[in-house]
Formats: sequence, C-alpha cells, structure tokens
Amino acid sequence: MKKIIIALLLVCCAIAATGCTSLIGSTGTSSASQRYYGESDNSVYGLAVSEKAAYAPMPTVVPTYAGGSAPGIETRIIKTAQVSLEVTDVTASADALRTLAQQNGGYISSSNVQRGYNDRLSATVVLRIPQAAFDTVIESVKASGTVKSVSVQGEDVTEQYIDLTAQKTSYQNQLAQYNTIMKQAVKVEDVIAVQAQIDRVQTELDRLEGRLRYLNSRIDLSTVTVSLQEPEPVGGDTGHSFITAINEGIAGFFGMIDALIILLFTLLPLAIIGGIVYAVWRWRKGKAGKPPAAAPAESGEAK
Repeated sequence: MKKIIIALLLVCCAIAATGCTSLIGSTGTSSASQRYYGESDNSVYGLAVSEKAAYAPMPTVVPTYAGGSAPGIETRIIKTAQVSLEVTDVTASADALRTLAQQNGGYISSSNVQRGYNDRLSATVVLRIPQAAFDTVIESVKASGTVKSVSVQGEDVTEQYIDLTAQKTSYQNQLAQYNTIMKQAVKVEDVIAVQAQIDRVQTELDRLEGRLRYLNSRIDLSTVTVSLQEPEPVGGDTGHSFITAINEGIAGFFGMIDALIILLFTLLPLAIIGGIVYAVWRWRKGKAGKPPAAAPAESGEAK
C-alpha cells in the first residue's frame, strides 16, 4: 500500500513539473509576440512568430521650433508671385515670357490671351520656374513693361514636410513588418488577415508619397502669374466715338421719356384727389354766393 501511494505522489509531481514548464514556455512566446507587434491593434492574428523575427523600430519624429526649423533641417518654402504689367504688344510680351521661362529651366503652365472692348488685348501667363531663379525671373518680368503692381509670397511648409516624411517612414516600417509576418504565416485565415493589413498600409503609403511629390513640385518650381494689358486709349478706356455719343444721346432721350411717364403715373392719384377737392370747393362757393329768393306779396294787402 505504501508503495502505491509513493508511486502516485511521484506521478503527481511529474505532471506538476510538466505543467510549469509549459506555462513558462507559453509566457515567453506571448512576450515575444507582444514585443513584435508593439501594442497595436494588429496583435490578434494568433501567428506563431519566432523571437528571432526582425522588426523595424518606430521612427523618431524631429520636433519643430517656432519661427523656424530645427538645426540641420532644410527649410522648405513655397514661393509665388503676381505681377501686373502694362505693355504695348500683349502677344509679343506673352511670347517673350515663354522664352524667359525656358531660358531659366522652367515652362509656361498656362497662357490666356483675350480681346476686350474696343479691341484692347489682355493676357494672363502663369510661369513655373526653379526656385533658384525666382528673383532673377521676377526682375526680368518687371523690366518687360510698365509695372502696375507686384506681390510676392513665401509659404513655409517645413513642419508639414517633416510630418509627412515621418509618416512615410512609419508606414514603410509597418509594411516591412507585415511582409515578414506573411512569410511565416501558415494558416489561410492568417494569410488573408495579414494581406488585408498590407493592402491598407500600402494604400496609405501611396497617398503620402503622392502628397510629398506634389509638395516637392511646388517647392522646387515657384509659380509666377503675370497679367498683361495694353495702355488705355486717348480719351479714356474706350476712346472717343461719335456713334457712341449719338447712342448715348438717344438712350438719354428715351430715358427722359421713361422718367416723365413714371412721374405722371406717380402723381396721377394726387391729381385726381386734387380735382375732386377743387370741384367740391367750387360747388360750395357757388352755393354760398347765390342771393336769397324774394318773399311773396301778401294777398290781403290793401290797395
């Protein structure tokens, strides 16, 4: 009997030792998986990831400073300008601006020439030029005509650029992590879940890269909008014209007639009321001025 009890105790101790070993191994695996996923919402796939699986660290976002960027960070400025010129030949000036842009490594983004009243031409030309040639091009544009107005702006997008770059790095690291997990996934449901996350991260990465390309385009190529207009003709914006004077005289004549008609119908109710009052006054005045009728003679008066 004692031997049976001792055998049972030995079996129980062996089972307990085996359970502790399994518990320790399970705890180690869970810790490794949590470190790999980094406390994100993507830690519920149940994938058996080895502790040796490499993972990329999260990027360090560089802080920005008020009034400028941190030391060693390139400042990103978007430069734009609007110039209004008066020129004798709008078409020739627009062609000269095209040549100017090409000589400085840029191009014409858009050009619009239109003819207004009295055959007066005007145009709007938009130049895209490298930022290094911005000041040179502005001076050349101002020298090509009579300057009416000049406006230059600079937009600092350094903070936005750093933020987008940090987000791009973060998504690239996430994509590398998911690709590593995909290589180790065995179950079909795990492959589908990881592929969904890869597609999501890739979409966000493509969106960020598109925004960065657009931002780089605006930074690298400054925008200069030039408005061209011919001088005003002698005698004002439309010049002198006898036909215009005659037309304005005829329009004034009919305008006077219209005003008289409006005045007539406006005063008509007052005229009617005044006529009625005048008629009543005349009637009462006539009645008051009529002499009284003579009294008839008595029939019984002695003769």
